[in-house]
Amino acid sequence: MSLNRSEKEAVIAEVTSLAAQAQTLVIAEYRGITVASMTKLRVEARSKGVTLSVLKNTLARRALAGSSFEVLGDQLTGPLIYGFSEDAVAAAKVVADFAKTNDKLVIRGGVFGGKALDVEGVKQLANIPTKEVLLAQFLGLLQSPITGFARVLSALAEKKGEGAAEQPAAEAETA
Repeated sequence: MSLNRSEKEAVIAEVTSLAAQAQTLVIAEYRGITVASMTKLRVEARSKGVTLSVLKNTLARRALAGSSFEVLGDQLTGPLIYGFSEDAVAAAKVVADFAKTNDKLVIRGGVFGGKALDVEGVKQLANIPTKEVLLAQFLGLLQSPITGFARVLSALAEKKGEGAAEQPAAEAETA
């Protein structure tokens, strides 16, 4: 089914809007994936804040022109699924995790920070913890010195408490 000119312009405008808001774009070839598997991938992506789109490559090239994702222009061939995410690692994580369980989804590349990523680059990006996990780890690092200090004070207080309890008993024996 071909699109008329106004429908093509609407698709280009929508993808341009997605590209303007996204930090990361991952592309993957989806040849041979069943509808049920694709639906499962879309549900997983939606829950992680990733927008997956199947687009005509010529329309995608036009929509990405002038954006930081333009560097992928020469890789836009074949049946591709485009994953956009505002979170830096979400799109890579969703696509890479799905590709581990479904060999028909083949990661072709991606873009992060205006730089093109090869397949290994996308997989490395997918291995980075999410923003929430990184913030939790950072908070744990900030709290660890305070927690250690509190433990030392508690141990000193217990030691002084034991020493104070032993003194009256010793004084009673000498009297």
